[in-house]
Amino acid sequence: MHPASLRWIRCNFPETARGLAIGVFMSGSKLGPAIGAVASAWLIGLQGWRVMFVVLGLGALVWLIPWLLCVKDDRLVHADQPAQIAAVPLRQLLASPVLWGLGLGTFCYMYFVYFCLTWMPAYLSDARGLSLGSSGLYTTFSFAGMAVMSIAGGWAADRLIGQGRSPVTVRKSFTIAGFLLASTELIGGSSLSLHTALLFSVLSLSGLGLATANYWALTQTLIPGSSIGRIVGIQNCAASLAGIVAPILTGWLVDKTGSYAAPMQTVVFFLALGIAAYVFLVREKHAPAVVSNPNVA
Repeated sequence: MHPASLRWIRCNFPETARGLAIGVFMSGSKLGPAIGAVASAWLIGLQGWRVMFVVLGLGALVWLIPWLLCVKDDRLVHADQPAQIAAVPLRQLLASPVLWGLGLGTFCYMYFVYFCLTWMPAYLSDARGLSLGSSGLYTTFSFAGMAVMSIAGGWAADRLIGQGRSPVTVRKSFTIAGFLLASTELIGGSSLSLHTALLFSVLSLSGLGLATANYWALTQTLIPGSSIGRIVGIQNCAASLAGIVAPILTGWLVDKTGSYAAPMQTVVFFLALGIAAYVFLVREKHAPAVVSNPNVA
């Protein structure tokens, strides 16, 4: 879904409107866990985990109804995107530091998201003494805040770009700011105060929302339109790898150390690595150039 959807946004929205468009699109993937966390806890308590899987799994198919009714084959191309039909050889993309920086940044971003999605409720329950329902509620607050910040961050970046600021500089700044805010999770994890821990559990994931729309929009700024689908596919692969690594590594660290300190320190390490990727690799001078032959593989 992501490659096709983000390529459609790249083809149909100018640079000054992509942040908001992507923010609205990505907010859905945050509101899903926000609602799902509460719904899952409620269903498990009421009927058990088997019913929860069936209800949420079938419920997710509801989106097909408005999609099939509303989607159209609209292949508009904005006049400010003349490179839309140009192609970049795959070997050139793989040789670009931008691609590796985007992939690494996506992995680090999603590592924290999957940590919060899979282990934050357990942390709040085991280490902070919250009930399963309360843990799910704070997870909902976190992802709902992330959805709001995703839209707000995309909109704010669009406004700055519309005023003549560099799209690359603006999008990178918002992305890095989001990673820095996410790192505040370590403050809550290190605090003895329950209220401080809860505050930063919400603030950190919500803050990461500043990066959500902008790191995807940055991909569209630096990568020629004809290559967006494959690049987003590579980024999705990196995101999926984070979905494998984060739960396993966190569980192993909790088992070996008996606490959540090491897992949270690992989260901050990956967030710092993501910042370094955007600072040193995702740079306009490293962006792959288009070639004149659109049939180049």
